Amino acid sequence: MSKRLSELYPWARKPLIISAPMRIMSGPTLAVSVCRAGGLAFLGPGAKTRDTLTDLEEISSLLQKEPFFRNSEHAKPSALLPVGPGFQLWNDNLEVASFAVEKYRPCAAWLFAPQNGQADLNTWSRRLRTSSPGTQIWVQTGTVSEVRSLISNDAERPDVIVVQGSEAGGHGRANDGAGLISLLPEVADLLASSGVNDIPLVAAGGITDGRGALAALCLGASGIAMGTRFLASTEARIASGYQGEIIRANEGASSTTRTLLYNHLRGTYGWPREYSPRTIINKSYIEHRQGKSFDELKDLHDEAAKGGDEGWGPEGRLATYAGMSVGLIRDVKGAGEIVSDVLEYIEPRAGVLLE
Repeated sequence: MSKRLSELYPWARKPLIISAPMRIMSGPTLAVSVCRAGGLAFLGPGAKTRDTLTDLEEISSLLQKEPFFRNSEHAKPSALLPVGPGFQLWNDNLEVASFAVEKYRPCAAWLFAPQNGQADLNTWSRRLRTSSPGTQIWVQTGTVSEVRSLISNDAERPDVIVVQGSEAGGHGRANDGAGLISLLPEVADLLASSGVNDIPLVAAGGITDGRGALAALCLGASGIAMGTRFLASTEARIASGYQGEIIRANEGASSTTRTLLYNHLRGTYGWPREYSPRTIINKSYIEHRQGKSFDELKDLHDEAAKGGDEGWGPEGRLATYAGMSVGLIRDVKGAGEIVSDVLEYIEPRAGVLLE
């Protein structure tokens, strides 16, 4: 499976290191840096689906000015754009998404958070494959039951399954998610027992360095996706106050929590009930637990938003979506350096796992 992923993405090194589609914060500059280092990058969904068109156009322009294939000993040119968009199915527009995929022909599309479960995944997968037959469909899952639906006889099977553990930041399973160390091998066993031997698994959730990536390979992953680690990259579209919190925070099990509070303070409603974001705890959440009314919290939140970078931190009030792995992140690096660091740790240690 690791070999198959490398064949699908010819510039990539093994194992495939992926920057996850973090909403707004995963932009073109980050994507190109990851690909230049031999990884695969996904653009985060924008505030509106049409923002994906703008990002794909920028990437296309960047690569026309300086194609990275000529500088890579690991790659040969591909007819597809070497990045992929991420789509939140519950609020992204399928018409706009399919137009973007048809126009720019990305190598992959990452689908997650359907409002109507497998039915929505089937609809989106078929439409995007019609728009660009060479675009690989990736589906993010957080439970064994979701994977069972993905490989059922009436499902539009994905090309790659992303298995996200409950350690992950951002929007993951609210109540029924398991940690990656038990979830991933159970999913791998399900595929094996079902005779499904052609869908690679990508591990996500709580991985920030080569140690976590190597562990995920041992659990059955063929690729490694990281989100929170790339928030602490020089190319991330992120406020410095937010990024500073990623560096400062530690003990992710106690300093982060899953809650819809910050969604609602930001005016975001409508996520499917199965999902809830993981965020670093600050005064908004503490005072919410102490009984302060939502209206008061909303006023304080909106005032803090006017204060720039001071709105983040233990005394801040703004949403700081991040995974439980924040305690392992201590510096800001270039996205390409992050990819290279992980690969350089893995390559001399992985042995048969990469054959």
